[in-house]
Amino acid sequence: MTSAVGWTGALLGLVSSVFLAVQGWRAQRDPAGRVQRNQLRLAVLGMVAGAVVAMAALEFALLTDDFSVSYVAETSARATPLLFKISTAWSALSGSIVLWVLVLAGYTTAVLRQVRTTDDRLGTGALAVMGAVAAFFFGLIITAANPFGILADPPVDGPGPNPILQNHLMVVIHPPMLYLGFVGFTVPFAFAVSALLLREGGVEWLRRTRRANLVAWSFLSGGLVYGAWWSYEVLGWGGYWAWDPVENVALIPWLLATAFIHSAVVQIRRGMLQAWNFVLVLATFSMTILGTLLTRSSVVSSVHSFSQSAIGPALLGFLIVVLAGGFLLFAFRGEQLASGRRPESLASREGAFVVNNVLLTLFAFVVLLGTLYPVFVEAFTGAQLSVGRPFFDRMAVPLSFTLLAAMGVGPFTPYRHAGGALMWRRLRAPVLVASLVAAALVTGGLRSVSVVAVTFLVVAMAASTVRELVTTAPALRPRPLLRLLRRHRGYWGGQVSHLGLAIIALGVVVSGQLADRASLELETGQSADVAGYSVTFEGVQSRELPNRSARVARVVIREDGRIVRVAEPTLTKYTNQVQAVGTPSVWTTPTQDLYVALSSLEQGKVGLNIYRYPYRWLLWAGGSLVMAGGLWALAARPRRRGATSQQAGDDAQSTEAGSHV
Repeated sequence: MTSAVGWTGALLGLVSSVFLAVQGWRAQRDPAGRVQRNQLRLAVLGMVAGAVVAMAALEFALLTDDFSVSYVAETSARATPLLFKISTAWSALSGSIVLWVLVLAGYTTAVLRQVRTTDDRLGTGALAVMGAVAAFFFGLIITAANPFGILADPPVDGPGPNPILQNHLMVVIHPPMLYLGFVGFTVPFAFAVSALLLREGGVEWLRRTRRANLVAWSFLSGGLVYGAWWSYEVLGWGGYWAWDPVENVALIPWLLATAFIHSAVVQIRRGMLQAWNFVLVLATFSMTILGTLLTRSSVVSSVHSFSQSAIGPALLGFLIVVLAGGFLLFAFRGEQLASGRRPESLASREGAFVVNNVLLTLFAFVVLLGTLYPVFVEAFTGAQLSVGRPFFDRMAVPLSFTLLAAMGVGPFTPYRHAGGALMWRRLRAPVLVASLVAAALVTGGLRSVSVVAVTFLVVAMAASTVRELVTTAPALRPRPLLRLLRRHRGYWGGQVSHLGLAIIALGVVVSGQLADRASLELETGQSADVAGYSVTFEGVQSRELPNRSARVARVVIREDGRIVRVAEPTLTKYTNQVQAVGTPSVWTTPTQDLYVALSSLEQGKVGLNIYRYPYRWLLWAGGSLVMAGGLWALAARPRRRGATSQQAGDDAQSTEAGSHV
């Protein structure tokens, strides 16, 4: 029964999506025709109802241990805790597609709210595109990725989720945030395609997609950082980013979307980069589909192997349609939409945005090249190879430093032309403060060039932001300052995000360059000194829990003879799972993390990997600031519908509050 309900919901969503695509297309072609807005509304309601019913049926089957449903039998178990039963709905391929259509239905509803009449050809065209995209994913659910298959001979119990997907809270948060980001970029893609079909340039499609861009970008930012946090806390390798193919394909659309958000400001403010914005939006959406293909297929080997499946051909076909259709349309219409305007000088705000765009796009290309090169080599020669971390580090580090510098200077550069005297007046005090801090670090004995350099850039950025806030505010009291931040949410949200990125860079450099690492093998009662601590292995304890059994290594950590921590890295075997997984013990303080992971565990003997990472929390705090900045900008009051291009320009100008400082 549950299967039938879920499958029927997906079928309802498919029919409604197709109806929306057809009616939206007809309305765009002939706004005075027979298509009524209520028909579009009915189609969107059908999409939403279908997605909600499908997800509700899936969750109900999981929570009631209905093992006659194929997805439940393959991914859940009776002993799985409630929270992880709920998250199991998106922990495997077919369930994650259900979450995809649910999120897409939500975004489509938001777009429908903008389309008040069928005279809105840009909006009805966007609804048609979103309906077509939704039809593809609903079609997957009822065919190649059907989670509602019925088993004639259901098992008494299932294997449960992959062990690494049921031992940390982040697995509940991280995937939905990524989906809110990935799926959200369907909105600008849909409006861009609609504008191309109408041969409409201008800023209207940018204005109408601004909020969706910020929502998608903010949640994708959070999803990336919290995914890194999850890796750090769960995988036991002491790292947070492995340049894994699946991690990479989530980073690529984020880089392109970041470039788009900046270049959209340039188009709105100065009428430049119009054609480039279409390219960025098409590329961003294409990369989300590529990411889904690589994540949800067997094309690449990855630490995310729990998500492998066999629906690659369908996703590959859809990717080809998106790439070929989108860029062919742009090729036929792009020349008519090119603005032709160029920056008067690279030494200007718009010039800084162009440099920013080039760097972000180059960064995305490097990551894409390193990710797909092994795939193409294997496809054409059969040889298997991998592009390792040294390649990415060699390419990404200089790009990151340059981006950080451009990010620090760009927001404080005036439009049209930036004179040297003006820039020095604006940056003199921040550079002086940063120089003093860098000098203090060197005087204090710090010899890491990269740490000193990044600290200098971060302090200069923070000081520049504070200087601008102080010089812009009518009074240095909390209420006027808060009023200023609220009045120009777009601009100050961007500054908060920039600071968040700078803090992430600082956390990466400090925790990486100043870390201590050691590998030990200890017998029971034996001690060793690591990073200023005495580490003693006191033995192994066995624990039986409702859904798993655990072997816990008891490791006592002393400082100056005093016990400061008892670490318990654990080897856990979940019910109905063959393989045991290790879980590290992480002790976080304001100044450092002490990370203890198992490398081996035998009777009376343990192998330990111990790391001391200074200020690693900066990564998670910086990531949260990046996301918070985007959401702060999002909270800006939207312009009334029907606003003119000039009003949109005014809106952009309001986000550039510092230009007059």
